[in-house]
Amino acid sequence: MATATIHTTQLLAVQAPVEIDQTSSNSGFGRPRLEALTTLRFLAAIHVILFHLKVEGLLTGGTWFYQNFAGIGYIGVNFFFVLSGFILVYTHAAGDLDPSRFWKARFARIYPAYLLSLAVTAPFFLFALRHLDLPFFAWSQRHLVLAACLTLSLLQAWIPQGALTWNPVCWSLSVEAFFYSMFPFLLRWTRALPGRKLLFWIGTFSLTSLAISVAYILVHPDGLAKINSSETTLLWKNVLSFNPLLRLPEFLVGVLIGRLFLTRKIDARLGSICVLGGSAAIVVITLLATTIPNPLISAGFLSPAFAAIIFGVAQQPRWTQFLTFRPLVLLGEASYSLYLLHSFVMSNAFNAMPYLPHGMRVALSVAAAIGASLASYEFIEEPARKLLRPKRVA
Repeated sequence: MATATIHTTQLLAVQAPVEIDQTSSNSGFGRPRLEALTTLRFLAAIHVILFHLKVEGLLTGGTWFYQNFAGIGYIGVNFFFVLSGFILVYTHAAGDLDPSRFWKARFARIYPAYLLSLAVTAPFFLFALRHLDLPFFAWSQRHLVLAACLTLSLLQAWIPQGALTWNPVCWSLSVEAFFYSMFPFLLRWTRALPGRKLLFWIGTFSLTSLAISVAYILVHPDGLAKINSSETTLLWKNVLSFNPLLRLPEFLVGVLIGRLFLTRKIDARLGSICVLGGSAAIVVITLLATTIPNPLISAGFLSPAFAAIIFGVAQQPRWTQFLTFRPLVLLGEASYSLYLLHSFVMSNAFNAMPYLPHGMRVALSVAAAIGASLASYEFIEEPARKLLRPKRVA
C-alpha cells in the first residue's frame, strides 16, 4: 500500500492546484465575496482528480476527448496561480496594505493544513526513502535533512531536484510563498498603471511564459527526446516547471487582470464573452493536446484563457449564478485541503476496498478525498486561521 500511495503522490506533483484564499474578500474594504470564483477552485481540483484517475489506470475508457481532457489535468496549477493574483488584488487593492500583517495572515491561512499534509505523508515518505529504490526520491535520500528543512520552510521549489520532496504537491505552495513575499510590492506597482498599460503588461507577461516554454523546446537542454517526457528527474524540465521566478508571470497576469477588473464597471455581457472565449481556448487545447509539446501546456500557455474566465465570471453573468450555490462554494473553500490530501486519501481508500466493484471503489475513493478535505477545512484550516491571523486594530 505504501508503494501505491507514493506512486500516486509522485504523479500529482506536476499539476496540483494551489491554495487561494478568498475568506477575507468580504472584510476590511467592503467588497462582497466573489463566491463563483470559489466554486471554480473546486472544479479545477476535480480536473486534477480526473488526471490522477487516468494516469493511475483507475478510470480508463471514455471518449478520446475525455481522455485528452483528463490527460491535461496538470493545467490546474496554472489556473490557480492566475486566480491567486486576481483574488489578492480584489481583496487588498482598496486600502494601504501592511506587508507584515499580510504575510502573517497568509501564514495563518496556508500553513496549518500544509503542516497537516506533511504529518500525514511523512511515514510513507520515510518508508520510500528506506525501502524503495525510486529515482524520484534520489535527491531526498542524499540530502534528507536539507530536504526536510526546505519543505518545512516552503523553499523546496528553488531546488530543481528537490522540489517534489516529502509531499510532492507542496512545491506549488513554495511557489505561492514567493508570490506572497512579492505581492505588497507588486500591488503598489500596479496602482499607477492606467487601463491601456494594464492590457499591455498582461500581454507582455503572457508572452513571457510562452517564450520561456518555447526556449526550452528549442534549446532542449535535457535532450530532444525528453521534451514531452513525464520524468521527474530532468534538471531543466524541473526548473521550467517549478522555479518560482519562471512561474511568476502567471501570477502577474492574475494581479493585472484583478486590477483591470477594479477599473471597470460590471458588464455581464462582456463577462459572458470572456468566459466563453476562455473556455473555447481550453477546448481547442484539449482537442490538440496530443500534438502540442507538453512544456507549452504545462507552464503558463493558458494564462490568458484562465484570466479571461476569471475576469468573466467576476462580471457575474446571470447564467453563471449556479456557481454561487452554497454547497459548491463550500467545496471550493475546502479545495486547498483537497489538493493537499486527495492523492494520499484516494490511493489508500482504493487499496482498502479490493472486495468492491471497481467503479464503486473509484467513486468511494473520490468521496473519501472530498470528505477528508471538508473535515480538514472545518477542524484544521478555519480554527487555525482564526487563532493565528493578526487581530484588527480598532
